[in-house]
Amino acid sequence: MQGSAISSAEQGRHREPVYVFELPVRVWHWVHALSIAVLAVTGYLIANPLSSPAGEASENFLMGNMRLVHFIAGYVFTIGFLVRIYWAIVGNKYARELFYLPVWSGKWWGELIEEVKYYLFLRREAPLTEGHNPLAQTAMWLLNTVLALFMIGTGFALYSENLGLGSWADRWFGWIVPAMGGSQNLRMWHDFGMWLFIMFAIIHIYMAFRAEAMGGQSSLRTMVDGWRRYKD
Repeated sequence: MQGSAISSAEQGRHREPVYVFELPVRVWHWVHALSIAVLAVTGYLIANPLSSPAGEASENFLMGNMRLVHFIAGYVFTIGFLVRIYWAIVGNKYARELFYLPVWSGKWWGELIEEVKYYLFLRREAPLTEGHNPLAQTAMWLLNTVLALFMIGTGFALYSENLGLGSWADRWFGWIVPAMGGSQNLRMWHDFGMWLFIMFAIIHIYMAFRAEAMGGQSSLRTMVDGWRRYKD
């Protein structure tokens, strides 16, 4: 493993910038993040409603508007995810990393082990990558693909109860309600998914800033202009 003994600076000195994240991927990333933030805030307030304001009911529809914003953000989240799937098909190879784990690749497992060693302080410098490193790819797949599909399914299943029997949401997602043990269990699991998203967002933001400051390659800037740059 001679390559693992080379520092990030020594590797980076001879590497040219690589165009990794195309514009649609970057736009989706920020829209996805914004929709999650709106969904988390409005979802929490739906589960823990504010006190009813004083005055005429027709002039105070705070929680109704909160639900409306939640539904709109849910549609944005879902449509964005579908567009992201499309771009994984037509985009470059880095656009597909979100949707699969190359567990059949010995090279991938070797890079994953090196990445874990770095976070266990068994390796001084982080390994250099072009797209997502294997550890980040695993987290993204679990929380931005598997969890996203779960939240879309459970969210529209709850939405189907409002639209009623026979609605499009009931025909497509209504079966999830009994499969999850009823409405109350479904709401509990949907709320749990929200907290997983929040915890992932906190860790993701921290790791992005940490990688930008301490790693041998760009992180935050890459999601702004798409280019992976390597530091001397």
